[in-house]
Amino acid sequence: MSLLIKGGRVINPATNTDEVLDILIDTESKTITKVEKDITEENARVIDATDKYVFPGFIDMHVHFRDPGQTHKGDINTESHAAARGGYTTVCAMPNTAPVVDNKEQFCYVRDKAKAVGLCNVLQVGSITKGMQGKELSDIYGMASEGMICISEDGKSVMDSGLLREAMKIAKEKNLSVLSHCEDINLVQGGVMNAGKKSEELGINGITNAVENIIEARDIMLAEETGARLHLCHCSTKESVDLIREGKEKGIVVSGEVCPHHFALTEDDIPSKDDANFKMNPPLRSKEDVEALKKGLKDGILEVISTDHAPHSAEEKAGDFNQAPFGIVGLETAASLTYSELVLGGYLSPMQMAEKMSYNPAKILGIDKGDISVGKIADITIFDPDREYEVKAEELAGKSKNTPFIGWILTGQVTTTLMGGKITYELHEKEEAKGLKKVIQNITDKFKK
Repeated sequence: MSLLIKGGRVINPATNTDEVLDILIDTESKTITKVEKDITEENARVIDATDKYVFPGFIDMHVHFRDPGQTHKGDINTESHAAARGGYTTVCAMPNTAPVVDNKEQFCYVRDKAKAVGLCNVLQVGSITKGMQGKELSDIYGMASEGMICISEDGKSVMDSGLLREAMKIAKEKNLSVLSHCEDINLVQGGVMNAGKKSEELGINGITNAVENIIEARDIMLAEETGARLHLCHCSTKESVDLIREGKEKGIVVSGEVCPHHFALTEDDIPSKDDANFKMNPPLRSKEDVEALKKGLKDGILEVISTDHAPHSAEEKAGDFNQAPFGIVGLETAASLTYSELVLGGYLSPMQMAEKMSYNPAKILGIDKGDISVGKIADITIFDPDREYEVKAEELAGKSKNTPFIGWILTGQVTTTLMGGKITYELHEKEEAKGLKKVIQNITDKFKK
């Protein structure tokens, strides 16, 4: 059987293609067989992509699927549905589960369950230390033998620099990416939001930029010494852009990601200390930091947009800033926020959006994805840049709904996701009708004004 994507604006950074073309997919081989104008194919199922972008399938280098052990928050099935709805065909799942993914048995559990679910490629990340206790290295060799391609201690930093250096040496030897959560735990001192006027106003302990930057600087230096491929997770400060730029200029293999909440929100958007949907780690920063992050993305210093998708139950997030856990969900809103805030905001072109959300992550991870050329696996995201919709908790596919973006009107939405030529998500007619109704209402409201 064949699938034929007709009339979409194909945006493929791998070939610098930005043109209205058709794409023919052989669903048996899961590959793209033609990319050209006016393809005709008998008996092919046709997907009309007129006036839509056709991107390489999105790749998220930073998610938490909570499986095993924390499945009241989310699991591989529910969060794979969220990923597909957000246009993601590949995700990197962090190891801070219960138990921690620090051995090949736990690694294989996630890998095999994700394959059985079959909605997105889940690349399980192995922890750097056993139990994420920071005392002894995990079975990095064993997990690598089963196909693991990256390690991380996300949720915390490995504070023992000597131990981290040994892990980086192994990463270099086995060609693994090191995904680094940068937080000097000794400097946090009870902080739960950005240190600044807002934290003073709310009477909450703050987290300074130095908490992040000190570990970023250390990890970049260790990457230089070991030759490891370093990727800095969820960069949130203006200094992080400078540190990565300086590292690149020295020839160090270092990259960085930004999450949509860190370029779409500032500390000033936090309504009160009682709304923990605005509590994440690193915290929402200052306007100056946000502007630096946007410029860093625009200039290519920051190469990746990831979500740090972190589901928590409603009961857990019901507490105030001091009590509730850090983290928000992000898979289902990331593309729309990127388009609304960065593309329409003049920071990125659609081509650069595809680079940050697909092509660059694939290069950093060393996987053969992020490319929709002939012969490649058909991981594809179709995105309607003109569609407006309201973010509603009840429409989110993931198990948890902890996001500060509920009620936001966003422009641009994923309409179809294909993984290996299989449709894993399609925008339903009911959702389309709701979106159209909202657009009509917005136009009416503007006219009345």
